[in-house]
Amino acid sequence: MAAAVQDPNRAAVAFGRQAVPQLFEQLQQRNAPCSLRVLTSLCDLVHEPERLYQIVTGGFIAQLQDLLKDEDPSVRTKTCELLHLLTSHSIGRLALLSSSLLPPLSDLLDDSSSSCRRNVHLVLNGLAQMPAGAQALLMLVPKLMLKLRQMEEEQEEEEALLLSTLSSCSRLDPLPALASDGVPVLGHTLSHCSPNICREATEVLMALRYIRSVPEDGKRQVCEEQVLPVLMGLLQNGDLQVQTNAAGVIMNTVIITTGKYLSLELNAVSVLLNLLSEEEGEDQRKKRKTLVIYCLRALTALAEAPEGRCLLQDHLSLLEKRSQDQDQDIRRAARTAIRVVTWTP
Repeated sequence: MAAAVQDPNRAAVAFGRQAVPQLFEQLQQRNAPCSLRVLTSLCDLVHEPERLYQIVTGGFIAQLQDLLKDEDPSVRTKTCELLHLLTSHSIGRLALLSSSLLPPLSDLLDDSSSSCRRNVHLVLNGLAQMPAGAQALLMLVPKLMLKLRQMEEEQEEEEALLLSTLSSCSRLDPLPALASDGVPVLGHTLSHCSPNICREATEVLMALRYIRSVPEDGKRQVCEEQVLPVLMGLLQNGDLQVQTNAAGVIMNTVIITTGKYLSLELNAVSVLLNLLSEEEGEDQRKKRKTLVIYCLRALTALAEAPEGRCLLQDHLSLLEKRSQDQDQDIRRAARTAIRVVTWTP
């Protein structure tokens, strides 16, 4: 019988519970080819829940810290890949948050290897999906904003992951992003040709829409930094999620007086009404529900200005049609808009 052929790209794996300790023991040799083989085998093993649990509870994660600083970019990349696989489970995310790996991991945002940077973003994005992770990453928001400024067009995947992480962090606390020139940086990002980037950037802007301590700050910055014209353009984008997010940011911005009058100057009433008047099939009606509600609420706020109310009085039939919609949330939003439009002092 022929002997089994050992994969040269993987380290030999011991049987049972000895596999993980033995592989981590081999990592102490600090030899790049050996480390790569061991890390590849560990990446295979963590797909087994029992082995992942063993790595997390056995204190092995801390042993990866030196590998994040290894001279070989392939070793750094593979180490981050292992951390990404570990953090795809809540127990792994909690273990990483309680370790000392976040500082050296964040240093790799500037790594020369694009594959390494991608894996770092995957790890951070995974952490940000849980409140404790987003809280821990708030200190990185200024650095993430700086990286966003420096992104090139060809770094789309990295940029999308970075924006997704910023969105999670900003929903928890928008102040760090706002203090890091978040609105103008995101406004520039909205000019990206990729719908995926526009979706993620408008998600972050949505997260910056309200701050308990400074309610108008994010809205005021959207007006001052000339972001509204870009958002108006995105309302006519072919991507539904981009349109929805853009309408949501506009809806929140027109709450303040400056936002109302800037939007009126940009012909917002006409653009929003066009979105409301689009024909919808059953499937489209469900998908466009949030967009329709955002448009109705934005129009309601614009109707609080005499100029906006005057414009909308010529389109009451459309609002009345929406007030008979099958969806009760849309009916309620449309009826509120009608009350404001028909109000007489």
